[in-house]
Amino acid sequence: MLNITNNFMRAARLSAFVTVAIVGLSACQSMSLPQAEGIGYREARFVEISAMHKWRKCRDDALVLDKQARAQGSPAKYLASADLITSCEADVGPDAAQVAEDERMHAYAISIEDYLKGGDISKARTNLKNFKTHFSGQDLYLTDGSSFIQSMEILLGLKSHTAAGEFALANINAEMKSELRRANYWQHH
Repeated sequence: MLNITNNFMRAARLSAFVTVAIVGLSACQSMSLPQAEGIGYREARFVEISAMHKWRKCRDDALVLDKQARAQGSPAKYLASADLITSCEADVGPDAAQVAEDERMHAYAISIEDYLKGGDISKARTNLKNFKTHFSGQDLYLTDGSSFIQSMEILLGLKSHTAAGEFALANINAEMKSELRRANYWQHH
């Protein structure tokens, strides 16, 4: 009888061990390389990387102009910076359109601000429209949490800042709201 109990215990342990091994092995997944991993994939990736390298060099040159414009208060340099960023974005093409989207959004936002600071409201409006098209459904938020798009729409006269309900709901800087309310008050009194 003792021999039967020992055999039963061994069989139970073996069964438990096999069950644990099967469950453990079934949790493992094979590591296979995707079928796209080949020369075509590598060439496409190289084209993307080359396009982004070219874009970053162009953007860096534009940011140097932006920094000089801020230091000198030069509208002409703001416009040159904005023009350069706009051309950088135009040169991205389909090869790298989805690469480094955050970097590209920030740079494009600088172009809008630079056109505004340089006094070319028309180009600032055009770039804001392009920003909303290229980066559809996305927005940047300023350090105080206000919306970049809504702030620019009001500053560029694309949204009425005199409509009380629309203005109150806009996600823009509180200081900007206060200044726009003050200007609106004096225009109508």
